[in-house]
Amino acid sequence: MPKFVLASASPARKQLLELAGIVPIVCKSDFDESQVQSRDPVELVEVLARCKAETVAPQFEEALILGCDSVLAVAGEIHGKPESPEEAIARWQKMRGTVGTLYTGHALLDLARGRQIVRCGITRVHFADISDRAIKAYVASGEPLNCAGCFALDGKGGLFVEKLEGCHSNVIGLSLPLLYRMLGELGYDAIDFWHAV
Repeated sequence: MPKFVLASASPARKQLLELAGIVPIVCKSDFDESQVQSRDPVELVEVLARCKAETVAPQFEEALILGCDSVLAVAGEIHGKPESPEEAIARWQKMRGTVGTLYTGHALLDLARGRQIVRCGITRVHFADISDRAIKAYVASGEPLNCAGCFALDGKGGLFVEKLEGCHSNVIGLSLPLLYRMLGELGYDAIDFWHAV
């Protein structure tokens, strides 16, 4: 089996893979995301995921490399990580009581076979109508500043999400069911990576 490489420093993505039995080699991509501009969230996250995977690919001869990228769209606006606490507060004041759409691009490069698959997972997120006090306390915790969409479903932010439509792990940063299908398309069975360390 080829080595499984995660082209991301995201602890949440690494933990999702490990919980699913896949222990990845973590190789942070230093790809400059500002190089990619698009008003289409699907195109944006798919291109970013592919670029992240391709950036780390030269470090390996034969490996499966997974690149991911997530954005949240609310009322037609695409959001990545907030750049400041003030931006995070303002964004939450717009998001509360609304429904956003979380897009996660997944790019899987199979270096041994010279193939790649790029897909997008989409999940609708229903946000609770939370108070200004709760918003300020949440932003002060620092958690939303490190997250696309300004919240972590698997952290304190889970308190403020009322409902999901679609894959829950996609909102954390990596759709495990989608990854399972992508591995299958490349001719691999995800369970075979349970023993590959």
